[in-house]
Amino acid sequence: MFEFGKDLRRLFVQARESDDLGWLELIGVDLLAREARTLTTDGGRVSCSQPSQTWRRASILWREHARRSGHPESIARALTTAEDALKAAKSDDDRARALLAGAQALIVKFDLYGDRDAVTQAAELAREVNAKRLPTLASCAGVHARIRARQARISEKLSDRQDAAALMDAALHALTKHNPLEADDLRLDSAALALEGGIIQRDARLLDQAGRDLTALVEASSPDTRPMTRARALALCGAGLAALAAMAGDEAAMQTGHAMFDAAADQFFMDHSPLDWVAIQIARSIDATAPIEPIRQSVALTTGQGTILGALALDLLVAREIETAAAQGDLTDLTRIETRVRRRLAEREGAPSALDWAVDQIAMARLMIARADLMGSDAGQAAFVLAEAAEAARDHGVPMLADRAKALMMGLPVRA
Repeated sequence: MFEFGKDLRRLFVQARESDDLGWLELIGVDLLAREARTLTTDGGRVSCSQPSQTWRRASILWREHARRSGHPESIARALTTAEDALKAAKSDDDRARALLAGAQALIVKFDLYGDRDAVTQAAELAREVNAKRLPTLASCAGVHARIRARQARISEKLSDRQDAAALMDAALHALTKHNPLEADDLRLDSAALALEGGIIQRDARLLDQAGRDLTALVEASSPDTRPMTRARALALCGAGLAALAAMAGDEAAMQTGHAMFDAAADQFFMDHSPLDWVAIQIARSIDATAPIEPIRQSVALTTGQGTILGALALDLLVAREIETAAAQGDLTDLTRIETRVRRRLAEREGAPSALDWAVDQIAMARLMIARADLMGSDAGQAAFVLAEAAEAARDHGVPMLADRAKALMMGLPVRA
């Protein structure tokens, strides 16, 4: 895909002096971290002529590293280098762009780990921006739109989703002219919001609209120069098609959706962007017959990071293991799974995050339900456990996990 050596060194030299960051898609997470460290060091040198711009670029690289690796320390560095860029700013535009870098890092922090406070803080930073140059104004509009999209997901109100979609459409017009890379990110966000709305509302029109937008993005993203954008668009295409197929009961369309997941995974190696690989495996798991080994690998890649994707992967793995044991009537295996969950609870250092706690509670509820089904006993306590887990996940800004808990509750028998 990309050759090391002279071309790579020249690319890095050019990148340090440019805001065109499309080249980031061509390198793996290890090289990305190395270059981010170099820029962080360069920004602090006395000889650095433009420390604010250098630290801002370092923040962007750390942000992308966090987005692809899930490492909490990377998002922390993205935030600190954005703060350094703000302190070193000598012009209004430098200050505006540093504030936007901080806001974008907080958006990624929310996407990775949940926590409503990150969205609130991002909105506060974005409101401080006083931009005058058109490119910076366009970036500011894009950041405001992305924040609004996350606020809409948290509120779960249809009107908020519609407002966010309109704001993203308006921001796209400006970004397409002034910052095509940010425009592509916003297109992915817009399509994801439309997909979620289509699935929640069972609205085939929204799903079809998102599919058309994503198809255009796939066609415009070369696998040789924009593999990550292309993979993310293909994965969302697959999710949308699978959702439409599920609504229509169309097995052929479902298989086409799975083929899109395969095509997305073929755009890069697992170690090029571990979290993107994990996201594709989770999306593939909509098919109950999908192999379990990729989910095991996903859990191994995300253990200890506290990411939403890691939580979803762990919940999927536990669910599949419990289903297998229950189908075989194996109470011993259920006990073995429960022991593993309790050990995880006992070995965790410090208080668990809301996300970790919710996943563990859902696991315990799944075990209660499976054991009750096998023994013909009552699983009423599971409803309480699931209600608490759903509330914790929703309060933390992770409605997807809350919906999983709610779906389990809906499947419980009504007590007389």
